[in-house]
Amino acid sequence: MLLHDKSRADYFKERRKTIGQFSVSVPREKLEALDRKLREQDKTKTTWLNEKIDEEIGK
Repeated sequence: MLLHDKSRADYFKERRKTIGQFSVSVPREKLEALDRKLREQDKTKTTWLNEKIDEEIGK
């Protein structure tokens, strides 16, 4: 293993301690419509989802 690879592995090991993954399948038409809406609002999917999660959990 190269030093660069070890650094990368360590980075992702630490990242997994604080960052989770959320993945779902949705109809392509809905995803494309969401992508358009988010571009209009100049938001990323991550930003949008974090806002929605905060709304749901009452933050």
